[in-house]
Parts: sequence; C-alpha cells; structure tokens
Amino acid sequence: MSLAVFHVPRVKAHLQTLPRKHRSTMWKLLSCTLCVFVVLSQLGLWSVQAAEDDELDGQVKIEVLFQPVECSSKSKRGDLMNVHYDGYLATDGSQFYCSRSDRTGYPQWLVLGVGQVIKGLDIGMMDMCVGEKRKIIVPPSLAFGEKGKGPVPPNATVVFEVEVLAVSRGPRSLEAFGQMDTNKDKILTKEEVKAYLKLEFEKDGKPHDEPFYEKILNDIFQKNDLDKDGLINTKEYNIYEHDEL
Repeated sequence: MSLAVFHVPRVKAHLQTLPRKHRSTMWKLLSCTLCVFVVLSQLGLWSVQAAEDDELDGQVKIEVLFQPVECSSKSKRGDLMNVHYDGYLATDGSQFYCSRSDRTGYPQWLVLGVGQVIKGLDIGMMDMCVGEKRKIIVPPSLAFGEKGKGPVPPNATVVFEVEVLAVSRGPRSLEAFGQMDTNKDKILTKEEVKAYLKLEFEKDGKPHDEPFYEKILNDIFQKNDLDKDGLINTKEYNIYEHDEL
C-alpha cells in the first residue's frame, strides 16, 4: 500500500487560491484523510506488535536453576539422558506429573530429540550438563495442544522442572554403533540395536515392555535405513556426519 505524504504549507497555499466557499469543505476532507492515515498507521503497528507477541508466546522459555561449575559435555540430539522431571500447570501451579512418584520413582531414560517426550521438552533439554537443573516453560503448541492430555487441560501452558543425572552417547552416535555391532561386520541388524537399547535403558533396573523398544527401534530404522533393506550400514548410520569410523 502506497501512502501519500502531505506537505501542509503547500496544501495550505493551494487552498488559498480556491474560492472561500470551497476552502472549508476541502479542509474537512483533508482532515478526515489525515485521521484515517494516522489510524491505519497505528493499526499497522499494533498488528506487528501482536504478531511479535504471538511468536514469543510460541517459544520455549528456559530458566537455569542450577548449573555445575564443571561441564565436560552438553546434551544434544540423539543423546541418551537420565532425568528426573516434574510437570506443573502454569495457571495455578498444580502438579500433574512427578518422575519420583511415578510407579517405582526411578528417573527416566530417554533419547533426546526423537519425540519420546513433548516437543517443548526436547527443545528445552538441549545443551544441558550433568547435574544441571532447569525450569522449562512450554506453550500449548509445543506441549499437549488444543486437546490436552489426562490431567492437562486443552490449550494449557505447562512448566517442567528438570534435573539431569546422566548424559551419554545415544543409539545414534558412532560410538554406540561400535558397541551395537557385536560381530564387527559394520552392519547393524534390528536384533543388535534392540539388545543395545535394552542394555542402556534398563541400567536403572526398571524393565520396559516390547512395544516401548519397538517404537524406538522403528524410529531409528525409519530415519537411518535409507535403502529399506532392514539393515543399517556405517554410511546410513552417520546421518549427523559428526564422526568418522
């Protein structure tokens, strides 16, 4: 939209050349035009601000509660993490989840960034040190959405307090590839990957059922088995291209 720029002195001089009876009418028309211009400009500014606010509301907000002095490595996508986390509703602070009281109270093992937890937690737990504690505020779009889940109502902003107990190279690292490749043929079968997952996830003594492992296994092969032959070779496995075998 192109907006005219009014030069008041020139307009005023031009009006002086008009008959007296037309001057008042022209001034009123110009005044109304200027008012509309100002209102539209203000509405435009409000629209930009509203868009910025909506974008901010859709972001994960992180508050570091504690960070150890020494941090040799930080969590990244694909890492295996052992964490305790408590979930609260942002509206009234009521708790809807606590890993310490869930079943036997063991901390949770998870692979970061692959969708085992809500997207907001996958984002909020990136770059964490062992021993670090964070408060992670997650908007509805990155939490439980318009439908909600269980005790979490629809369109709810949630707050998680997370404590990291361990971070290790996950089942997508090349270090893990060598551990999974038990016969050293540089090819991974589903049986080799599942055996590794069971060993890592059950370090805390908490068993998981077969559907739990099948879900992670299917995710790994879907993303890595590029030729869909049911096997993962070294070239297919190194999707992050961070390491060399």
